[in-house]
Amino acid sequence: MNRALLASLTLLALALSACRSADVRPAAAPGSPPAWEADNPVRPLPAPPLGSPADFSTVPWVTPQKVRLGRWLFYDRRLSADGTISCATCHRPEHAFSEPTAVSTGIRGQQGRRKSPPILNAAWPVYPRYFWDGRAATLAEQAQGPLANPVEMGNTLDHVVLTVARVPGYAPYFREAFGDPRIDVARVSEAIAAYEATRLSGNSAHDRFAAGDEAALSPEARRGMELFFGRAQCAQCHLGPNLSDSQFHNLGVGWRPPADAVQPLLEGFADKGRYEVTRDEKDVGAFKTPTLRDCSRHAPYMHDGSMATLEEAVLHYWRGGFANPWLSERIVPVPMTRAELSALVAFLRALDGEGYADVAPGVFPQ
Repeated sequence: MNRALLASLTLLALALSACRSADVRPAAAPGSPPAWEADNPVRPLPAPPLGSPADFSTVPWVTPQKVRLGRWLFYDRRLSADGTISCATCHRPEHAFSEPTAVSTGIRGQQGRRKSPPILNAAWPVYPRYFWDGRAATLAEQAQGPLANPVEMGNTLDHVVLTVARVPGYAPYFREAFGDPRIDVARVSEAIAAYEATRLSGNSAHDRFAAGDEAALSPEARRGMELFFGRAQCAQCHLGPNLSDSQFHNLGVGWRPPADAVQPLLEGFADKGRYEVTRDEKDVGAFKTPTLRDCSRHAPYMHDGSMATLEEAVLHYWRGGFANPWLSERIVPVPMTRAELSALVAFLRALDGEGYADVAPGVFPQ
């Protein structure tokens, strides 16, 4: 073997050794569970907070063992192509599992074109349609999307499976969750979805008021509630326990009239929303109604993060959206005073709840 090749192989071995050393996890004492297991024990499914639609009896595939496994996978950056991005990169616990940026950032700093929607109470929608454009029919299918999206986690589903399978520490928990240690993409995504299903929101001031606590809402928030369910007509689309009809509506967000008559009107929307899934022209520029639970923590707003504050988002509806050929017939101007605007925002802030709080595991299977 020539000296140059030998030197190259030696450097490679040293580099690999350094990488391994940098990822060492605390070792367990003899007879004790691994450090990552002690850090992330099996916990009972959470009790749904007041007002949450959660009912775990309707989702029997969600088990404590799958939730424990899914919690690791949700926060594990090794599932991305370059080991830098996890599900939690865009669905941040401190922002009620949304993100504080206008659009998501994926591997190699790539910018997406949409903001990650929140995943609170996500296992109990009015209709099972996920993503802003409704392209996924189940929570598990939704969990697969970012893994293989070249702008987000940038992996392939096959390589995700290979990555997880190469971590010996994961095998016992797949056996525990599914009955045997087989690892495939269906199990990976189901475990992530099981964890997501436990991110609940309820017991907000509005929930407590609705349950009979007259002092839960301030007078201003109570005036905002009357507007929300009355003259402002917000509850046409923001309805039910999740305050979302799970339907798709064109609000004119993202509309830019084509520069000349030669361009088709369709080109006025760079992101055509639901139309990209259905190819039905009535869906041009239509996006899913997001939940309003914990919306004060979800700024900026809309699918493209184009509205910085709740006040700006409310003003958009107040003015009747942005006119375009496909504007929803439900979007009409609703004149309000500044005091009414403030009251409506106060009510929206009263939708902040609890039940979703978490932090990333401190240690991951090795």
